[in-house]
Amino acid sequence: MPASTRYDAVLIGGGIMSATLATMLTELEPDWSVLVLERLDSLGEESSSAWNNAGTGHSALCELNYTPEKADGSIDISKAVQVNEQFQLSRQFWSFLVRSGLIEDPRSFINSVPHMSFVRGKNVEYLRKRYHALADHPLFSGMQWAEDAATIVDWAPLLLQGRAPGEKIAATRSDAGTDVDFGSLTRTLLAAAARRGAEVLTGHEVKDVTRRGSGWSLSVKADDGHSAEIATPFVFVGSGGGALHLLQRSGIPEGQGFGGFPVSGEWLRCTNPEIVRRHHAKVYGQAEVGAPPMSVPHLDTRIMHGEQSLMFGPYAGWSPRFLKTGHLTDLPRSIRPHNLLPMLAVARDNVPLTTYLVKQVLQSMDARMEALRVFFPDAQAADWELLKAGQRVQVIKKGPRGGVLQFGTELVAAGDGSIAALLGASPGASTAVEVMLRLVAKCFPAHQDAWRPKLQEMVPSYGRQLGEDPQLAKETFAGTAEALQLTH
Repeated sequence: MPASTRYDAVLIGGGIMSATLATMLTELEPDWSVLVLERLDSLGEESSSAWNNAGTGHSALCELNYTPEKADGSIDISKAVQVNEQFQLSRQFWSFLVRSGLIEDPRSFINSVPHMSFVRGKNVEYLRKRYHALADHPLFSGMQWAEDAATIVDWAPLLLQGRAPGEKIAATRSDAGTDVDFGSLTRTLLAAAARRGAEVLTGHEVKDVTRRGSGWSLSVKADDGHSAEIATPFVFVGSGGGALHLLQRSGIPEGQGFGGFPVSGEWLRCTNPEIVRRHHAKVYGQAEVGAPPMSVPHLDTRIMHGEQSLMFGPYAGWSPRFLKTGHLTDLPRSIRPHNLLPMLAVARDNVPLTTYLVKQVLQSMDARMEALRVFFPDAQAADWELLKAGQRVQVIKKGPRGGVLQFGTELVAAGDGSIAALLGASPGASTAVEVMLRLVAKCFPAHQDAWRPKLQEMVPSYGRQLGEDPQLAKETFAGTAEALQLTH
C-alpha cells in the first residue's frame, strides 16, 4: 500500500504519459511527494507496451494520413508539421535525461530506422506532390524521392522481391526516422522518477475519484485485498482506455459529453533472420477507404532488447473492452445521459468505419497475407505469426451534428486544474512530452514563471517552433541525435 495518505500529486496509470509527467514533476519540484499507481503487476504493459503499438516515433516522415490532399489537389502539411514538432520535443526531453545521467543507455528504447512511404499506381502522383510539399521544410530536410526499382530495392529489398516488372511504384525515404520501444522507455522513466523520490506502485487500482474541498480523495485497492484512501490536490488520469471511466466518476463538468469508441488491432510478426536482415525500414502505405487513421498499413523493422524482427499491420478489430486487460462491460458502462447523443450521432455518421471493422474482424489468414503481399509480394504465411495489439479508445465528443469521432488525443482538465485526464490514441506515445508540457501549463499556471527556466533546460525549444527557424531546427536535431546515439 502507499507509504502515506496524502501526496502532492497522484498519477493514475503506469504508462508513458504518467511516466513522462512523473519525471517532469520530480525535476520541477524535487520536494513534492508524487505517487504513481498501476493496476497491473508491471509497468508499461497496456498501450505503451512495445507490441501493443507501432513504436514509430511518429514524426510524419512517412505517415500519409497526416498529409491529406485538398480539394484543389494541393497537399495540406499542417498536421505533419505539428506532429513532427511534437516529436522533436520528446527527443529533446529524452536527450536532457541522458545528459543528466537519468537515462544510461538510450539504445535500450530508441534506434535509428529509416522511415519510408510506398505507393503504387494512381497514388504515385499524390506521393510526388507530398514529397515536393515537404522536402524544403526544415523539419523534413533530407527526404529522398524514388520511382525507379533500382533505388527502391536498395532502400528496402523486400518491397521488390517477387513484384511484377514494370509496376508503377514510388517511395520516399527519410534517414531521420526512429523505432521506439515505449514500454522500455516507460520503465526507464519511472525508475528515474523513483530515484528522485517518486513512489511507484504496481498491483494498485484506483476504484473511485471523489472531490474533497479543493482537492481529491482516491479509493485505492491493492491486489492483496487491502484498501486505502489517498488525499491529493492534483490528479492525473493517464490510464489509457481506462481514463474515461475515472473521468466520468470525477464528475467535473469539463468531462460532460465525452464518450469512447474502442478499436482493437492485430499484427503479423516475422522473426525469420533471413527475412529480417533484408528489411531495415518502417514503410507506410495508403489506408483503405473507410479505414481509421490508426489502420494505415505498414511493414516495420522493430528493435526490442537488441533483437530485430518485422511487423506488418495493423489489422483492425473490435471489442467492447477499453483496455486489452479490460472488461466486456467497459463500453456499456461508459454510456451516460450526457454522452448518449454524441455516441448515437457518431454511430449514424460512421457507417463506413463500422463496415470496415466488421470486414476486418471476419477476415481470414489468407486475406491478411494478401494485404502483406502488397508490400512484400513473396511473403509466405509460414514465416509470420499473428499477435494481438493494444486496445485503443477513440474520443467521441459533442460536435456540430451532435457528435464527432476524433482521432488523436484529448486533454480534459477541470477549470481549477486540480484534475486532468488524457483520452484518445495515436500518435499519443510519441507526443507525450508535448501533452505533458501543455498539462503543466494548464494545471499549474501559478508555477509557470518559476518553472520556465527548468522547462527550457529540459526542452530547449520550449515556447518556440523549430519549423520557423531552420538553423535552430538543424542544431536541435543534431544535438538530440548525438545524445540519443542515433546514426542519422
